Amino acid sequence: MHLLNADLHCHSICSDGSLAPAALAQRAHDGGVELWSLTDHDEIGGQAEAQAAAAALGMAYVTGVEISVTFAGETVHILGFGFDPHEPRLVQGLSRLRAGRTARAQGMGESLARVGIHGAYEGATAYAANPELVSRTHFARFLVDQGHCSNVHEVFTRYLKEGKPGFVPHRWAGLGEALDWVHGAGGVTAIAHPARYRFTPTEEYALFSEFQAHGGQGVEVTCGSHFPDEVTRYADMALEFGLLASRGSDFHAPGESRVPLGSLPDLPGKVTPLWSLWADRLSLPAPASAA
Repeated sequence: MHLLNADLHCHSICSDGSLAPAALAQRAHDGGVELWSLTDHDEIGGQAEAQAAAAALGMAYVTGVEISVTFAGETVHILGFGFDPHEPRLVQGLSRLRAGRTARAQGMGESLARVGIHGAYEGATAYAANPELVSRTHFARFLVDQGHCSNVHEVFTRYLKEGKPGFVPHRWAGLGEALDWVHGAGGVTAIAHPARYRFTPTEEYALFSEFQAHGGQGVEVTCGSHFPDEVTRYADMALEFGLLASRGSDFHAPGESRVPLGSLPDLPGKVTPLWSLWADRLSLPAPASAA
């Protein structure tokens, strides 16, 4: 049975990636991706370019976004797919989130200045194509280029994680609110990279339970930050909660991302792929049957 090479998680210069949507489409196509989605952080401005580029390459495409949510005091990312990018409530909700990002970025610049790193906000802004979406990744690239750290990972460890000098807490969208935006625009939702969140088992169970109760449909099982044992764990949780399984590299930039577009391992055979929802509409090959 054909196993579809789907990559439903990556970022362009419209948020914190380093490539334009069309260049990402080409990279995905070159990597053998058959179904692709651009999922910028709280931003859907790159969707038209991404969709047009995918169509020109003969690659199936679904609209995408990665929405920042606050749950149990942690930042959680929710992926949305297959929505109408012009739906007013979704557009307005994401706009409010981007406004909050600006205030957070300014606070990060002030915090870094207090430990002797001056001009970080202005420096990070220079790396961002969209001034509304200055992120920790942009700060990290600036600090690496200024010689404060040797790589992006070191910047996050020394400066940008909770408890470090450049960390600024922020309250994002509520879980139900974010899901409502996507579902109201005709889309489906999935929990992104669940292994990355610092939840207790009880908190994680609460996240999955509340996500399911709000009509969430999927979870990212295979992704760039999941190790094999985590893939197995979240495949089991997908089955436990009746969720479909998604797959995405979380690609940001050449040389920064752990997994190139199109190079992820397949989903475990026991789960049902999220893209089974779109098989007829996108003329996708039939997915492998769950074991």
